[in-house]
Amino acid sequence: MTLLDQNIQLREFVPVAPAVNITPAAAERLLAMMAERDISDYALRVFVSGGGCSGLQYGMTFDNEARDGDTNWEAHGLKVMLDPISARYLDGAVISFQQDNMLQGAFKIDNPNAVSSCGCGHSFRSKEEGGADADEYSGGGCGSCGNA
Repeated sequence: MTLLDQNIQLREFVPVAPAVNITPAAAERLLAMMAERDISDYALRVFVSGGGCSGLQYGMTFDNEARDGDTNWEAHGLKVMLDPISARYLDGAVISFQQDNMLQGAFKIDNPNAVSSCGCGHSFRSKEEGGADADEYSGGGCGSCGNA
């Protein structure tokens, strides 16, 4: 019988903070939307894509397929996914839900990486895109915020 010499080191698990924070109200509304659509086994995918009047635009969708490199976590019972490219632009962002009245509400993204944004809040210009000249940037209007 041979004896194996194994050098095993135990390390303390240090949880990593999610790149995007989701408020309890936003998670509650998103979970309700998923229940209405009978897709409770899905996750919220948060992403950034090119476009919008400020250069980049925010996106959220319900998705049930994790992709290579995704960061996955749970916030207030809501499963969340974020791809590595979007994570660069959204690190430290907060998604909240603001109920204006009984029938209407809106999601809002507060992004510390945005140096300028469209008046409607759906698109932004990031520090990575050259924040030094952000004041000189004049994008077109998105049509919904009145910036044309």
